[in-house]
Amino acid sequence: MMKFIKIKVIFCLLVLLPGSNFAQNTSQPTGKSYDTGQIKRPATTAPQFPSPVTFNEITAATKIDFRHYASPTPIKYLLETMGGGVALIDIDNDGLLDVFFTNGALIKENMPKNALPEKIDKKYWNGLYRQNKDGSFENVTEKSGVKGTGYDLGVAVGDFDRDGFSDLFVTRYNGATLYRNNGNGVFSDVTKKLGINIEGWATSTGFFDYDRDGRLDIFITQYAEWDFEVGKIYCGDLRPGYRAYCHPDNFKSVANVLLHQKTDGTFEDVSRKSKIAGSIGKGLGIAFADFDGDGWTDVFVANDNTDQFLFHNKTDGTFEEIALSAGVALNDKGGRFAGMGVDTADYDGDGRADIIITALSNETYPLYRNEGDNLFDFATQTSGVAQITILGSGWGIKFFDADNDGRRDIFVAQSHVLDTIEKTTSFLKYKQSPLLMRNTEKGFQDVSVASGEVFQKNFSARGLAVGDLDNDGDIDMVIAQNDNIPVILRNNGTKNNWLGIDLRGGEKSAPHGEGSKMILTDQKGKTQTLEFSGAGSYLAANDLRAVVGLGAMTAVQTVEIHWSSGKIQKIEKPAVNQYHVIREK
Repeated sequence: MMKFIKIKVIFCLLVLLPGSNFAQNTSQPTGKSYDTGQIKRPATTAPQFPSPVTFNEITAATKIDFRHYASPTPIKYLLETMGGGVALIDIDNDGLLDVFFTNGALIKENMPKNALPEKIDKKYWNGLYRQNKDGSFENVTEKSGVKGTGYDLGVAVGDFDRDGFSDLFVTRYNGATLYRNNGNGVFSDVTKKLGINIEGWATSTGFFDYDRDGRLDIFITQYAEWDFEVGKIYCGDLRPGYRAYCHPDNFKSVANVLLHQKTDGTFEDVSRKSKIAGSIGKGLGIAFADFDGDGWTDVFVANDNTDQFLFHNKTDGTFEEIALSAGVALNDKGGRFAGMGVDTADYDGDGRADIIITALSNETYPLYRNEGDNLFDFATQTSGVAQITILGSGWGIKFFDADNDGRRDIFVAQSHVLDTIEKTTSFLKYKQSPLLMRNTEKGFQDVSVASGEVFQKNFSARGLAVGDLDNDGDIDMVIAQNDNIPVILRNNGTKNNWLGIDLRGGEKSAPHGEGSKMILTDQKGKTQTLEFSGAGSYLAANDLRAVVGLGAMTAVQTVEIHWSSGKIQKIEKPAVNQYHVIREK
């Protein structure tokens, strides 16, 4: 996830540097760590600007008592620092978003090679919290049957069986579980029954309909070829005697997984058949969008220190990986970076889906502007994102309209990978504050400090899910922390107007319109384009509804839905400042 000090070999003499991975008189295996000794502190950081919106931290008020347990050990198994997933899901169709958290499991100091961490104590259970009408939440984990069985990480939400109730798909180290929502507050594990068998280190995941048959399929990112034996490699600095989490270069890359849902509701692994398995990397984040406007959903995978992936949907059941030719595989200098979280949206109003990815300190967060024809421009510098993110280390990330002015802003959940980073770099911290970048149409401004006290607090943030928790028309967020309690932020809103859209697809479109596109035209003829997906961010699933900010506009001319089935449906003059359920006709 970072570049490293290069060890010079002069006359076959290995020169030892502080923070290097080599030491004399040791029999321990050594490997690359996340050394940051080469980073030079920038002369300036980005200026702060006023914010039109503020956020309050309401974690205590929600009565959510979940805590993530990473189960850290002196060995520093890389798995320990990656966790903390979160999903927003309405489990009972009462119109209120509920919250699901993934949790770790017990890791012992000297785990056997093929051992699997177990949830031997209830503190390791996943957490499902049902929202009450007063905005508080009730822990329904045990009676819902979703406490989990291993070291869980990512989560996706979707109604895979089209029974009207949203289901959960949860990834973990060496496995995954599909929980079917029975509609009575209880979920059933139907993983084996439906033919799902995931091996390896599964991370982010998402439901989408890649073949436009109306049935949800599942994409799963895989991180690395890793077990508890190779995970024992010593990384860090042996001389001062501290160990650090190892760099991903120490481990082999792997292929991602694509599961296709068949007509009988079971799933088949089509990773090879679809050519997804032809590209190997270290997948952490996933986002879906129709990047070339052909009506078929494409897939972007954020990879950790390998080339990023853009899988172009060829409409025949196969994908072509085109990231390099599209200009999104590397940064503007042709270098790799620590891709972790990723999201897509049309931030510049041209109707095309753009891409932003989180990375580590000194890398900045790559922002790719979609120029059409599967070509992207690296916009990190010109947009102002580079100066804002130079010191940040990001995980979950989302485009969203924070103040409902009609422009997509960016929120980032931040923290370093290394809990030892402060031992080597004085100006970097393990726990970091959240970041809010406001879209001004001319670029992005850092408005974090002015957006609430929570932006001056530091967290070990990982997963990030966004959605309208209180149904007031502005977007709230839930941040999952690694080895800590979650952070829940309420958007205090503005006087700007908005429109909420909740899709219900017909037989040939996905249940919540996943893969469909909306084009909204306001009273002055200005358009906004949004695509429907619950994926994006890191280890997270977001509100399946869309909220469109209208600014001072008090009316909407039309909402045009381009369903994934190919149908186009137009709604004339919908009322603003409320949600509309639109069913495919």
